[in-house]
Amino acid sequence: MDPIEIKRITVNEREQLQQIGRQTFQETFSDTNTEENMKTYLEQGFSDEKLTAELTNKDSEFYFATHNDKVIGYLKLNFEAAQTELKDPQAVEIERIYVLNEYHGKNIGQRLYETAIERAKQKKADYVWLGVWEKNYRAVRFYEKNGFVVFGQHIFKLGEEEQTDFMMKLVLNDA
Repeated sequence: MDPIEIKRITVNEREQLQQIGRQTFQETFSDTNTEENMKTYLEQGFSDEKLTAELTNKDSEFYFATHNDKVIGYLKLNFEAAQTELKDPQAVEIERIYVLNEYHGKNIGQRLYETAIERAKQKKADYVWLGVWEKNYRAVRFYEKNGFVVFGQHIFKLGEEEQTDFMMKLVLNDA
């Protein structure tokens, strides 16, 4: 496989982000959720307004994984007040790592994950945390394999359905 490039993106790439975001979310969750709930979430979660706000937030960063100039996955990190829940200045949140199904098993998610850890270390974060749906077994195994442990749970609303997410943490600094 040709080299994979990981690059930070800007608001000018919003349409590509919207496309990869919707496609990967649908590929990941459409089999286990109603069409109505998926439609609602995809429209709201990846609206032009929401993505523009996220891309221009100084405390969030997005990265694309590309292969031969094709976007095949992406990463979203949150710092400080942009974090969805904890808002701990000593932490970094991985809000999203998504990869197109056809690229699963090719280390793309791992490369995006490594970018997240590198950025967390550059920010001198004590730990990295995330929320992952309890029924997304593949993702839970991925994070456990990378040293994350469950430390709580929260509710994620997908359309009209409330789902339980595991909150997972990886300590970077034992100080």
